[in-house]
Amino acid sequence: MILRSAPFSICLLLLLSSLPVSAQTRQTLEVEGLQQSVEILKDHWGIPHIYAETEHDLFFAQGYSAARDRLFQFEIWRARATGTTAEILGSKAVERDHGARLFKFRGAMGEELQHYHPNGEDIIGAFVHGVNAFIDQIMKNPEDLPLPFKLLGIEPKHWTEEVVISRHQGLLGNIGLEMDVGRAVCAIGEEQVRGLQYFHPREPDLSLDPMIDCDSLLQNDILRLYNAYRRDIRFEPEDIVLASARNDLPAYEELAAALELESELVKRFDLDDIGSNNWVVSGDLTQDGWPMMINDPHRAQSSPSLRYWTHLVGPGWNVIGGGEPTIPGISIGHNEFGAWGLTVFNTDGEDLYVYEINPDNPDEYRYNGRWEPMSIIEEGIPVRGQEPELVQLKYTRHGPVVFEDTEKNLAYAVRPAWMEFGGAPYLASLRMDQARTWEEFRDAANYSNIPGENMIWADRKRNIGWQAVGIAPIRRNFSGMVPVPGDGRYEWDGYLPIKAKPNDLNPELGFIETSNSNYTPPDFEFLDAIGYTWTDPYRWARGSEVLASGRKLNMSDMIALQHDYLSIPARSVVPFLKDLQADDPQVEQARRMLLDWDFVLDRDSVTAGIYVAFERQLLDNINDLKVPSEAQDFLSIGMKKAIDMLLAPDGDFGRDPLSGRDSFLVRTLTEGVEILREKLGPNMENWVYGQADYKHALIRHPLSSAVSEDLRAQLDIGPAPRGGNSFTLGNTGSGDNQTSGASFRIFVDTRDWDNTLGMNAPGQSGNPDSPFYANLFDLWANDQVFPAFYSRAKIETVLFETLQLNPAN
Repeated sequence: MILRSAPFSICLLLLLSSLPVSAQTRQTLEVEGLQQSVEILKDHWGIPHIYAETEHDLFFAQGYSAARDRLFQFEIWRARATGTTAEILGSKAVERDHGARLFKFRGAMGEELQHYHPNGEDIIGAFVHGVNAFIDQIMKNPEDLPLPFKLLGIEPKHWTEEVVISRHQGLLGNIGLEMDVGRAVCAIGEEQVRGLQYFHPREPDLSLDPMIDCDSLLQNDILRLYNAYRRDIRFEPEDIVLASARNDLPAYEELAAALELESELVKRFDLDDIGSNNWVVSGDLTQDGWPMMINDPHRAQSSPSLRYWTHLVGPGWNVIGGGEPTIPGISIGHNEFGAWGLTVFNTDGEDLYVYEINPDNPDEYRYNGRWEPMSIIEEGIPVRGQEPELVQLKYTRHGPVVFEDTEKNLAYAVRPAWMEFGGAPYLASLRMDQARTWEEFRDAANYSNIPGENMIWADRKRNIGWQAVGIAPIRRNFSGMVPVPGDGRYEWDGYLPIKAKPNDLNPELGFIETSNSNYTPPDFEFLDAIGYTWTDPYRWARGSEVLASGRKLNMSDMIALQHDYLSIPARSVVPFLKDLQADDPQVEQARRMLLDWDFVLDRDSVTAGIYVAFERQLLDNINDLKVPSEAQDFLSIGMKKAIDMLLAPDGDFGRDPLSGRDSFLVRTLTEGVEILREKLGPNMENWVYGQADYKHALIRHPLSSAVSEDLRAQLDIGPAPRGGNSFTLGNTGSGDNQTSGASFRIFVDTRDWDNTLGMNAPGQSGNPDSPFYANLFDLWANDQVFPAFYSRAKIETVLFETLQLNPAN
């Protein structure tokens, strides 16, 4: 790429980082690869509004703009997608790269790209060229690279289309749960597992085929390569090239331990922590008679955030909203005709197959009574500071071989539906971006294979609709909840057409609210293709009771509801304490406070702090009571199941189950109070829920634990006090630190697109020196939002900078 810039533009670029967010600047650059001039208007909140004369230039500029804001995020994404993280991190990352290469999509690239849009090959190619154009630009002056590059001593590398279509970051399936359930069945039996878990809309078959070897299943790290492929990168002090910038070992180990605890907590409560809320409301229920679309997807909190706002305006395109910055198009947003959002719809697109291996040839497995050869690929993984490491990638007809138990002549392979054509997460949103009607939106949704989602729609014709999406295998003779033999007896019977998945249009109720709960009609024809594990119903129930309240709703109501911290579990559990008595005066005071409480997990509330300590201890104690020790590594009891057990206590609570339950609750409250004393001191006034030592948000940069305290202060954002937890509609996760929940939010009023509101914490940029790195954090932490303007006239009233890109030749 050739880049030329007028001298005054260079000066403005150098001044940019020192200007406040309210300043306005203008730059003009010449970029090779453009067909015509492109204008990028960046607003006060960091949203780039891109105006192009051709489709090619529109997506070229999207790639350029996103890389400009998120270059380090792009480089880590590229390394993970291509299995080259060991070039950055050395030999410790070889296993990760082995897994990435094992699960790499290896189909025909042209067919893959065209799945996502009729012009997919051109659109994705233009996006990649735009990313590379910015990389070429900044590498003319490497000293301008963002701080993380300098700390690691690396430079960004060019992208290819295979990076865009990588599956590594998606919500892919349930293979980890399948492994845990299978191991639990080995440990305590099918019926006991079934009694401890909340499966619905029907009960799965959890029986293990006699061919499954429980010793092999329990004693081996079978998903090691898969988990290495999927796991986030954890940087260490040794990765930092400048010794003075490194964290010292004791401080690093302390931070690493805290991160591991947070990660384990998210894993335990992942169904509730990692999810989303969305709803569409009919004009019949709104004050101005127009539908509204509301969405807040919940993923890990990170710096930079997972999603990125963009506005694309060009021939056939006028769409604004958010998506992952590393893919073209908009995943959640609106165009001139309608608005759409998403939440996870439980779709099981993974299975673990177990094979008998030929004792005379370990590269053959038994299938339909004969030995069948594995496919084998050999690749060299480049490793920083040493020679490439050679790995073998083995495949059965079902998928990648992740583990070989040579002692028992067994092999394990993952069958991933997401390795079919069209498995790149969210990329089929390109088709949705141009939908003009509900029918066109459903047609576009038919290409959305990954993830499984509840897609909702509201439009200017005053329709509201819901279409579940995601590639869904049909299993006729097994549930997919435990490992099965790969000998030909347990096969998928194709995939359910996406448009045949559950859907609805203009329901009589007047709204559609999904929030990850099971929304499948009980008489749905294709239950074979519906998952068994869903989030507990509390967020959905709270949203539904407010939306069905009977009063006319406005956008202020929607903002309040998305940040609602009323706990339905608290409303269900606290009444159990009514006629009980605690011997400890402070515990008794806590009990009385809970009974006089409004069940809102407000950040300024002492009573909320007491309840959360009680609730956490309740879940721990019910697990200890109900889950046998040999299964506790594989199973935990969710909140709904725990409340059911309290409502109908059995003999596990004692000879007198009701009295035993009451004693259990008093003991649990006593232990919760003791935890607060140890954590926050004996003075109850200090037990306020939202504080740095209790519920808070500290968003850590990926390099945080590896760098010195001064640099960590520059990279990390927060802490700020928070309310809520994973069971409130305003989902803030299960731990003290809010490591999951909504960072991206959108509120769309179909009457006037300029009334759209949004959020993207901590900011639009991933560059710590950018004014947009953390400018949205305080708004987010205080449950506020900003306007996401659509019309150019409105955008120009909140302009931060104008960037004009001209063709270089």
